[in-house]
Amino acid sequence: MRAPSQGARGRPINAVAPSAGQDWDSERYARNARFVSTLGEDLLALLDARPGERILDLGCGDGVLTAKIAAAGANVLGIDASAAQIAAARRLGVEARTADAQALSFDPEFDAVFSNAALHWMKQPDAVIAGVRRALRPGGRFVAEMGGHGNVGAVRTALGAALARRGIDAGLHDPWYFPTVEDYRGRLQAGGFVVETISDFARPTVLPGAMVDWLETFAGAFLAAVNPNERRAVLAETAAALEPSLKNADGSWWVDYVRLRFHAVKPAGGS
Repeated sequence: MRAPSQGARGRPINAVAPSAGQDWDSERYARNARFVSTLGEDLLALLDARPGERILDLGCGDGVLTAKIAAAGANVLGIDASAAQIAAARRLGVEARTADAQALSFDPEFDAVFSNAALHWMKQPDAVIAGVRRALRPGGRFVAEMGGHGNVGAVRTALGAALARRGIDAGLHDPWYFPTVEDYRGRLQAGGFVVETISDFARPTVLPGAMVDWLETFAGAFLAAVNPNERRAVLAETAAALEPSLKNADGSWWVDYVRLRFHAVKPAGGS
């Protein structure tokens, strides 16, 4: 499957709404995707939250990492587009609200903005970056990890083939934006940030269950494009295509993750 166009800076990636067709079930997420927050824990060291700081967790999901930031003594607010995930975050006792990260309306009130495994669901990256910059106080930092170029490439290829057999162009339903380092660095700089560090790296990740469980958790936008009577077949075909490359001899599955991580700063003189 051909990856969707990333677009030039300042241009929309494509016409697909962010996370279109993606239904976030907080219980399914906790069961099939807990590795997301577990593997994101070392990102907290890069954030280096300090007592008394005001921090925004952008795309907080079910709030597991938000709670850890709060435990460091920071005053943290989590936002997410999913009401179900926000409800789960609130059950952990963190301040959280439903909001669109592509239309942030905060005044400069945060010392840092943190995001783990969420920015690649946002198809308007320049709007996100502009909103983050407005939300930060001068000298504030933007620390995040997201899917990078090539992330889940094998999965996208297999899903695309299964949909193509049904006359569906998967690129029109792809909810993900996986930029290169050069692309995202340029966007951050164009958005008024000083990029302290940015890099990408492979992170092959063993799954807690079957490939079908991962697909049902993360590939809802693709599956929503398929006739409901065909979805089980699409899942089975995709898993079968991936079995030779992503299933281990012991029966466990893994996914070909690539992550992009950065630490950027709003200049001290910035408004």
